[in-house]
Amino acid sequence: MTVTEERATGSAGGGLRRARRGVGNAGSGPGPAGRRPHARRGGLTFLFLALPSVILVLLLTAYPLVYAAYQSLHQGTLISDGPFVGFKNYANQLSSAAFWHAAGFTLLFTVVGVFGSWIVGLVFALVLKARLPASGVFKVLLLLPWVVPVVVTATAWNWLVATPQSPLPVLAKALGFGDVLFLADPTLAIILVCLFKVWVSFPFMMMMSSSALAAVDTNVYEAARVDGANRWQTFRHISMPIIARSTYISWILMTIFCVNDFPTIFLLTGGGPANATMSLVVMAYTTTFQSFQPGPGVAIAFMMTLVLVVISTVLYRQIRKVDIE
Repeated sequence: MTVTEERATGSAGGGLRRARRGVGNAGSGPGPAGRRPHARRGGLTFLFLALPSVILVLLLTAYPLVYAAYQSLHQGTLISDGPFVGFKNYANQLSSAAFWHAAGFTLLFTVVGVFGSWIVGLVFALVLKARLPASGVFKVLLLLPWVVPVVVTATAWNWLVATPQSPLPVLAKALGFGDVLFLADPTLAIILVCLFKVWVSFPFMMMMSSSALAAVDTNVYEAARVDGANRWQTFRHISMPIIARSTYISWILMTIFCVNDFPTIFLLTGGGPANATMSLVVMAYTTTFQSFQPGPGVAIAFMMTLVLVVISTVLYRQIRKVDIE
């Protein structure tokens, strides 16, 4: 070995040793321990810069939440806190038949809204995955119920069913069903509200399912076809397990949307007829801003939040199981 090769080898070995110690070839310098004060100063700088945003978030979120909890423990009005009553507002609501009727309708509305919109959205996502002619235009048209403001959609549906002279009641009478008043009959009103929720929500589920299906490797489907799997078996044992994580996420989001959905019900039926379509969020609104009882109204809202946290936690655990598997 020549002198030049020995020097090169020694230089390379020294460079590796210096790299392990955190020292560059240009000379000795501070290692990781020597850079810690700089890292601390950087962390303090980041905290100092983020502090105004943190304070703003606390003022906009934490303070109203704490004050709402304070109101739920008092029997007051919109302009006065009133006397402290503890958990009496919660107990009164839990012993109220109207509360449990609203809770039952909210459960029905949520189940139909989540799974109805998911099934319809998944069907359309599978149709769009087949790459039909003009599928882009078809997808844009399917997004319209989600994109159009709910006020416009609710007004259109009211025009279709609200009066005996509306198109659907006239059609029902022409077919021999008599005078069908969709918004005056409690059962028909419940069906109509649930269908309306599926109509305005399925595009969101369609987009979630489409994005999940697009991420599936086509080689997996080809391997399944080679093994003799039919379309149903491929969908059930390959597509559904692969898109399970996205499905659970969409269920969580849609559950939150349905439980907190105020405009859909309020604009279409206002909670009627005879409180048949009164959900918890509409009940909380009417109790607070129409009956001027913020204590019981906020108590309803807090109990809704607790239920949503439990449901979201359960579904989130399912997401973690999917990730582990």
